[in-house]
Amino acid sequence: MTYTPFFVEGAARPARWLITCDHATNVVPSFVGGGDLGLPPEDMQRHIAYDVGAFAVSRLLAERLNAPLVASNFSRLVIDPNRGEDDPTLLMRLYDGTLIPANRHADDAEREKRLERCYRPYHAELAKLAARPETIVISMHSFTPQLRGRSARPWEIGILHPEAEAFSPHLIKALQAPGDLCVGVNEPYTGYLPGDAIDRHATKPGRPNALVELRNDLIAESNGQHYWADRLAEVLPRALQAAGL
Repeated sequence: MTYTPFFVEGAARPARWLITCDHATNVVPSFVGGGDLGLPPEDMQRHIAYDVGAFAVSRLLAERLNAPLVASNFSRLVIDPNRGEDDPTLLMRLYDGTLIPANRHADDAEREKRLERCYRPYHAELAKLAARPETIVISMHSFTPQLRGRSARPWEIGILHPEAEAFSPHLIKALQAPGDLCVGVNEPYTGYLPGDAIDRHATKPGRPNALVELRNDLIAESNGQHYWADRLAEVLPRALQAAGL
């Protein structure tokens, strides 16, 4: 089969929303280490390789919103599409205490190959879909309940956004209103990373957006994936109406 570095579903769907999933799969293309980063299979199933559950939720959410979806088809350990090309963590050699053997000695030529064959085609497709009129970008991610040696993370969901973003605060309020969730505001990560996918395709062009982080133990199975897709499909339009965008 011919390798493709991204998936697109529902490109002709008419909704304003664009659902993106930067860390959708743990795929290692054959041109990278013969399809093997030198890690045991159990590590390739962990959050270090991809965002567990995020792709399934993204697909369900896009269907419910009648919106297009674009998702990467390479592990974040191959090259991270949610980093700028000049970011030192673009090609990780150590992640959450795990050494990545195939990346330890990756040189500039190897980095450029991965950029050209994985990273840049994904971003080109994302840019094409984001350029539709009045697009609102929703970037779907998941996070692990606890990093090694760190405290447990209490949030079920986090919304990441830069300070002046117009849509995300309304989404946060809508999620907090029922009182049944611990909602992270720029947790478990900072809300603004220069050069990341949201910065590049939404913040800088002035498109409303939100980066959604779901705790991956809640979406590892089908029931949780459907629950969160349903919940977000209900709350996103309400937040948009409140924002007046």
